[in-house]
Amino acid sequence: MPNGDLSPRVAVYTGTFDPVHLGHIDIIQRGSRLFEKLIVGVGVNPDKKTLFTPDERAELIRAVSREWKNVEVEAFEGLAVSFVRRCGAMVVLRGLRTLSDMEYEFTMSLMNRNLDPDIETVFLMAKEEFSHVSSSLLRQIAVLGGDLSKFLPEPVRKALIERARKPD
Repeated sequence: MPNGDLSPRVAVYTGTFDPVHLGHIDIIQRGSRLFEKLIVGVGVNPDKKTLFTPDERAELIRAVSREWKNVEVEAFEGLAVSFVRRCGAMVVLRGLRTLSDMEYEFTMSLMNRNLDPDIETVFLMAKEEFSHVSSSLLRQIAVLGGDLSKFLPEPVRKALIERARKPD
């Protein structure tokens, strides 16, 4: 029986989102239709070197998700499953692009279930046109001056190009 403090109508979509791209935005849009409230949790992954601070990433997501009134964006630190519980959600929303994503996400969802059995993971498959898109690849393209217009909304594209081309 689910914990009374958690709502199955609230989902949390966690990630690093450095930067948020059209594949992420597709998951946000689709998740906003499935749940009464969708919280995008911008996390800190100590294994990843990011270009943007968590607050900058959260602000970029807010800028491109304003049209979905049931979407909130919040930066967080620590375990994603702990953040999900603090949000009062019962669902972790995740996007899947490839088979390697499936292996990673399967392991993560099992660990999350061990950490908090009340929280379920729901997966959405990426649209075909986004199945090859990753934030790390987009950062590389930005540094090398490639065309990002097919993968990023304009405010994110501008911010990424500006940041990627700044000398350290």
